[in-house]
Amino acid sequence: MGMTVLAIDAGNSKTDVAVVAADGTVVGAARGGGFQPHRANVTPAVNVLAEAVDRAFAQAGVGAVDHVSACLANADLPVEERELAAALTTRRWGSRVDVRNDTFAVLRAGLLEDAEPRGVAVVCGAGVNCAGMLPDGRTARFPAIGRLSGDWGGGGGLAEEAIWFAARAEDGRGGPTALMHALPAHFGLDSMYALIEALHLGHIPALRRHELTPVLFATAAAGDPVARSLVERMADEVVAMATVALRRLDLLEEAAPVLLGGSVLAAQHPQLNDRIRTLLSTQAPHAIPRVVTERPVLGAALLGLDAVGAPPEIHARVRAYYA
Repeated sequence: MGMTVLAIDAGNSKTDVAVVAADGTVVGAARGGGFQPHRANVTPAVNVLAEAVDRAFAQAGVGAVDHVSACLANADLPVEERELAAALTTRRWGSRVDVRNDTFAVLRAGLLEDAEPRGVAVVCGAGVNCAGMLPDGRTARFPAIGRLSGDWGGGGGLAEEAIWFAARAEDGRGGPTALMHALPAHFGLDSMYALIEALHLGHIPALRRHELTPVLFATAAAGDPVARSLVERMADEVVAMATVALRRLDLLEEAAPVLLGGSVLAAQHPQLNDRIRTLLSTQAPHAIPRVVTERPVLGAALLGLDAVGAPPEIHARVRAYYA
């Protein structure tokens, strides 16, 4: 007798939900808004999840499942995972609730070996994070709450660095960089001063800063040394995180996948991704790098199937649905 699973992948900007029947058929699916408990507080944030879960349950014709597998953005520390698990348990969506950081969804979706999932994923989207897992349940992870926990980069961090160097190039405190013209030009402005003013006064919403990350990569590809140095440092950070996670899980000496996920790595900028592969080949020579293209909600579903002891053919059916 199989068990039903509710899979939730909740990111900052959107939430994906799936109801998986005991035979591995996806019988309900829905998409909802972003999950931001650090901004909205836990109850309103979980209400956003509930809206999508209710639609998926209605489509599936069920009121609850056996196991809830929730991979949530901003569940960065174990104490936050426990708090969110308690909040989800009160909703009575399932008999058991398992909450993890959303990096684990990318990791599990990208691990193609369902019998014994092992490996490491680095996710570089708005921020940067890394997670690793072994078949025995051991994991490796980082707090990943920005500079406070020693992080550098991600899309948001790269945009901030690009603005910093461009501002100093224009006012003379720093050396020259093509970013000085490229960044304001993206918004139709003619100087960094105008861009700084527009961002500071809110004429350009803060959310739009992430648009400058592709501008940084284009400027690097055109040969600008400052932009190139930022892309190289991002590669260094990705490899540092992956190597530490592999070491913690005793995976440095065996073939293990290093999965590259999130919008910045999925864009496959040659300078970034080629440097990551080159550095890995010397620092973790057994690592097998691969860009994850699978949807993270698949990873949340597979983690749920792992937890209920589903056989490989059930995993395969869910994979086929998302392929």
